[in-house]
Amino acid sequence: MNIEDILSNKKHYNRLIQKYKIYLQLERSLAENTIQAYLNDINKLFSFLSDEKITLRNIQLKDLQSFSNQLHTLGIHPRSQARILSGVKSFFNFLFIESYIDADPSELLESPKVGFKIPDVLSVDEIDAIIDTIDLSTNEGQRNKAIIETLYSCGLRVSELTQLKISDLYLDEGFIRVTGKGNKQRLIPISEKAIHEIKLYFIDRNTLDIKKEHEDILFLNRRGRQITRNMIFIIVQDLAQKANINKKVSPHTFRHSFATHLLEGGANLRVIQSMLGHESIATTEIYTHIDRERLRSEIIQHHPRNIMYRKQQIDKNRND
Repeated sequence: MNIEDILSNKKHYNRLIQKYKIYLQLERSLAENTIQAYLNDINKLFSFLSDEKITLRNIQLKDLQSFSNQLHTLGIHPRSQARILSGVKSFFNFLFIESYIDADPSELLESPKVGFKIPDVLSVDEIDAIIDTIDLSTNEGQRNKAIIETLYSCGLRVSELTQLKISDLYLDEGFIRVTGKGNKQRLIPISEKAIHEIKLYFIDRNTLDIKKEHEDILFLNRRGRQITRNMIFIIVQDLAQKANINKKVSPHTFRHSFATHLLEGGANLRVIQSMLGHESIATTEIYTHIDRERLRSEIIQHHPRNIMYRKQQIDKNRND
């Protein structure tokens, strides 16, 4: 059965898409959100081919370039264009690998140039100012403080933070286990300051009516359920506004700040990349040989939170 027959039959088409999803999950190790985006990209392409009366079997590079030009004409941002074309190229690669087509017409398809935008980074003083606006007299105050400290001390993605489990915490050892993109796990050192705030948060957390299947989730909302990504965004933006921070602040801003401050403090770049869970470093031999104790010592030595916490403890001991 050729590709056109498959596409014209709903039952066969659904099987093809399901097979493609499995390919993206197992072969590419993509996250569910990325997979859904890739499927949406296919729908955009199919809509274009239908309008232009082009069959998938006869599609050529020039047709895909026309599709790319249409994205530009519609005013879609170059970064979004590049992502859509990446999804299209992935689909054709799959069709070629599985012998649905004899040649990959997208092989020479170029993506639009995407200008590099330097993300906003918060200074240590600005992060302190944000934390100082947290009202610890409220039920959620200590939780929010633990959230900000964890975001900043560990450089987590917001999805990694919301999925963090109590069983992922190795606080006595100074590590947390994080599940990143493609369900890949990594161990990350956590600062003593963040550990301190999490332990204080447990006091409030224990008073919640925690719902079934949420018992192991670390950060919960007031109803005892896993806190959402949107709620984290709202918390961060509200605190930044109260602190009069005139920058575009999101949970990801703390991730950028984490990496920037470590780099400025002299930490090894490869260590930072491994902490962030970047795919490019995960495939290198150097990454697989990074020693955990060396990684932890880099963070303990160079992260501003650890430096500040050690100084506070020294001052406290002197006063005592």
